[in-house]
Amino acid sequence: MLSSVLVGRSGQLSSLDAALEQSNRGQPSAIIVGGEAGVGKSRLVGEFAGRSRRSGARVLTGGCLELGADGLPFAPFTSVLRELVRELGADGVAKLLPGGTTRELARLLPELGAPAEADDPGEARARLFEQMLTLLEHLAEAGPVALLIEDTHWADRSTRDLLAFLIRNQPSLEGVLIVATYRSDDLHRSHPLRPLLAELDRVGWVTRMDLGRLTRAETARLVAQLTGREPDGDMLAAVYQRSEGNPLFVEALLDGGEVGSALPESLHDLLVAGVRRLPEETQEVIRVASAAGGRTGHALLAVVTGLDGAALVRALRPAVAANVLLTDSDGYAFRHALIREAVHDELLPGERSQWHRRFAEAIGADPALVGPGSADQAAVEQARHWHAAHDTTRALVSAWQAAGQVGRSLAYAEQLAMLSRVLELWDQVPDAAQRIGADHAAVLEEAVRVAELAGENDRGVLLANAALREIDAAAEPVRAALVLQARGHLKYHLGAADFAEDLWAAVHLVPAEPPSPERARVLEALAHYTLHVHGGWDTPELRAVAEEAVTTARLTGDIATEAAALNAIACAEPIGGGVERIRALLAQARALASQAKAYQALLGAAITESDMLEGAGLHELAAEVAREGLATAREHGLARTYGAVLACNVAEPLVSLGRWDEAGKVIERVLLLIPPRLNRTYLWRLAGDIALARGDLADAAGFVASIRSVLDDARYEGQYHLPLVRLEAAVRLADSGPAAALAVVEDALNRFDLRYNARFAWPLLVAGAQACAGAAREGAARDGTLTAQAAAVLGRLRTEAAKLAADGGAQQAQRLTFAAEAERAGRALADTVPESGPESGPGPGDGPAAWDEAARAWETVGAPYPLAEALLRSAEAALSAGDRDGGGARLRRAAVLAQRLGARPLSDDITLLARRARISLSDNTDTQAAPAGPGPERLGLTAREFEVLRLVAAGRSNREIAGELFISAKTASVHVSNILAKLGVTSRGEAAAAAHRLRLFDTFPAGDAPQP
Repeated sequence: MLSSVLVGRSGQLSSLDAALEQSNRGQPSAIIVGGEAGVGKSRLVGEFAGRSRRSGARVLTGGCLELGADGLPFAPFTSVLRELVRELGADGVAKLLPGGTTRELARLLPELGAPAEADDPGEARARLFEQMLTLLEHLAEAGPVALLIEDTHWADRSTRDLLAFLIRNQPSLEGVLIVATYRSDDLHRSHPLRPLLAELDRVGWVTRMDLGRLTRAETARLVAQLTGREPDGDMLAAVYQRSEGNPLFVEALLDGGEVGSALPESLHDLLVAGVRRLPEETQEVIRVASAAGGRTGHALLAVVTGLDGAALVRALRPAVAANVLLTDSDGYAFRHALIREAVHDELLPGERSQWHRRFAEAIGADPALVGPGSADQAAVEQARHWHAAHDTTRALVSAWQAAGQVGRSLAYAEQLAMLSRVLELWDQVPDAAQRIGADHAAVLEEAVRVAELAGENDRGVLLANAALREIDAAAEPVRAALVLQARGHLKYHLGAADFAEDLWAAVHLVPAEPPSPERARVLEALAHYTLHVHGGWDTPELRAVAEEAVTTARLTGDIATEAAALNAIACAEPIGGGVERIRALLAQARALASQAKAYQALLGAAITESDMLEGAGLHELAAEVAREGLATAREHGLARTYGAVLACNVAEPLVSLGRWDEAGKVIERVLLLIPPRLNRTYLWRLAGDIALARGDLADAAGFVASIRSVLDDARYEGQYHLPLVRLEAAVRLADSGPAAALAVVEDALNRFDLRYNARFAWPLLVAGAQACAGAAREGAARDGTLTAQAAAVLGRLRTEAAKLAADGGAQQAQRLTFAAEAERAGRALADTVPESGPESGPGPGDGPAAWDEAARAWETVGAPYPLAEALLRSAEAALSAGDRDGGGARLRRAAVLAQRLGARPLSDDITLLARRARISLSDNTDTQAAPAGPGPERLGLTAREFEVLRLVAAGRSNREIAGELFISAKTASVHVSNILAKLGVTSRGEAAAAAHRLRLFDTFPAGDAPQP
């Protein structure tokens, strides 16, 4: 018998041990072990499991089953739960969960009690995932836990989703190490595991461990351990040459401690050589077992083979002794899947059909033969066996039954696969409708519903098209309407522009009288999905749709739809109409949703309310409502789904309030959990805003790139795309200059309709006006190209602003800021006109009134950063108008705000303006006599002349110098004449060249000037 020994993996074992210790110290850790078939992945994790148990850790193991397209949903997690129930009992498992309820996990293991009653499928699946996470959290409270999931190359979609969910949420799984294995040589280019591995590679605590083949020296050690003596050179050379260091092949090559007398010609022969040496009776049973899959129970194998218990044991004992089969508590598994595959390949076609039929019949007669409480597994395996037996009628019926069974387990991708098989076999079974009790259109309708749940939107649209071709809308209008509604949902998810046409068509098909739940639902769907695109009521007709949805739902007693429709109405109500009225609508929606246990509507109300309050500028209240919503999401097991949206709604008001460190921690925590893609872009945008305000341009640009990687291929949604444009324009303005910023803004104006998203459009307009002002002041504007572009963009921005409402305090503040910023940009553009007469100082229209009004608006909503920006611009305008005291007071207040925020670029701008105006930021002392900044006298220039020279070198005209230094253009001209004389040059260009040649500005950085 070949020994199960481990050679050459000490480094990997140490890494696994260290990872378990790391997780026990509160650091999340997951290891993905990959390697070719036979390289020793199972032996490695088996050895690690033994070591871990001996050290006091709890080890939970589960393996994915080799069922091909019929993969058993959640199979490894069902195994884990069964293991826990054996050890702790169902009551012991229940005690580890909040409220002592296992009703979600009971969907996977009936021993845990009655499954939760049917409700919203998406919510139920989210709660199932949350409950598995909570179970692991509480298990780890008693000590470290290692969760081992083997053979994920066979994992069904549901298993992959749950595994990914647990790994993403490992920061909350303190003390839990997750280890998953996969066969790397099975991962063809389109293998479904590949995208998951790529995604997990981006998670900081996930480590990929690739097991390679053994070296020659390691192969020699393995041979020595298997044979009990050191191999001679010839023997080692033969083994190493044929096995190429693969441990499974090394073992297969050894025959009773020696290399086989005749080396097999193929890998297939090598793998079955050990089987062929067994007694014929044993070989026959092994061939039957190969049709069962990777594992089969003793009782099931006995029924299929017709052998009684004792006879079956006698037949199988040699296979177990030869290490061809392994045993567990109630069944047998091939030592390696490659051996099973090789044996199954030797079955004749007739034999395969015969044995698959026998398995299907045995399971149909007694599903418990598959295992206690394994209804899912029995249904899926029976469907697989009938399909492999080529019995189309029974294959179709069993696939339909399996679809219903796995659907109850929330395994939607696997349910869709079974429904697809029904559709594929339909034409081969003449009486298919009678066999399953549903017509072809009904199967298509169910497949459409499941496709949306599985996220297979393209497939869902095709199925809906097929269903609509079979349904007579005149004869069955409601049935056709529900398919149209589903197709509209699917198109919306795909970003198709015509999604609303399907929803309108659905509404027109369902009669208004008598009132029906179906009409209420299609009305609510139209209002809900259209609002997501337009962000407000597009037409009075659309508002009437939502109101009719409420009325109809109320008349028919559909309180869940009534709650959702009330939420839609509140979502689109203008804030200026009264925040309290909107909150009252949402309170009503929450009460109804809670009564109906409609958690999507319940948490949707919290999302809507916190979002509305933030848009109104009620930041503190918005954060409070979002936090309360998060608590509700946790209470109902939805913290990682709806909770991700609510976490965004906590972070955003914190950013507005200037509590950036606190917001950053929230953002970091949520991003660690890898929330849905659009939620990630929202969080990245908030993080980018903080980074930009603090002067971390590289980080801000990185966030812009990350957001673009998601949104460039996504359907346009104003709440995501417009903030990206605004952030990108601001980053470009700070990093690359106004020309780059203008290009971003102009592109957005060409592509997007801003009218439906005023909340996010106003900040974009402000950023555009800032870019226009920067372009006007850019030295390159002398050629007229950039100036003309800026003037054109500014005109378009003003046109867009005239179309926008300003709903609520925050939008009013944005509107006032845009008006002031646009006026500043307009004056800057006017100043680029060539001077044609005596220069003069700033005009009377340059006062601070507009900026003061904007500042008061920002102060009212409690937003310190835009308040400080407005105060800076107001101070600049006051100084231009000759009000030194007013300008100084505004600057000092702005400086305090910017310093508290850590807004370094803004602080620098405030400091630079103060220096140029000779104003102290620390008190009311006028510093006209001596500006800040050390430095020796240079070339006889005064401090003011030094500042003028710097601006001359930058290409500024006398008018521009006057504007920046708050002096008259005439005074600027006098300073320039004095500079030319002191430098001994005759032109401004020569003066600039002399300054650069003498490296005056290297000696005195920006803001520092020589003492007079």
